Amino acid sequence: QVQLVESGGGLVQTGGSLRLSCVASGRIFNLYVVGWFRQAPGKEREFVAGISRLGGSKDYADSVKGRFVISRDNAKGAVYLQMNSLKPEDTALYYCAADAALRIGVGPKDYNYWGQGTQVTVSS
Repeated sequence: QVQLVESGGGLVQTGGSLRLSCVASGRIFNLYVVGWFRQAPGKEREFVAGISRLGGSKDYADSVKGRFVISRDNAKGAVYLQMNSLKPEDTALYYCAADAALRIGVGPKDYNYWGQGTQVTVSS
């Protein structure tokens, strides 16, 4: 079992930046692949970025490539999502998810553990 807590969301203007954090407690963190997902009102939850157990592999949704960077610090039990050049369409509730998988999954069903989410709002 692993518990996840997100933080770092907020209100930012178009073109601004935010850094989301996901801190895990419980099992050994480097046993888990971690992903960031987001869900806007009326839309399905979608994959944003994922990182492998030791951080050697990363994957991004096309919509955020070149703007978002995912990283992790296993010693701190944390995963980060640096979001730059934010757009109004990035507005959503952002979730951190983890799973004891071997590869980065891009679907919500690929992850067993979820945080409560942190709201990101980008004003135009």
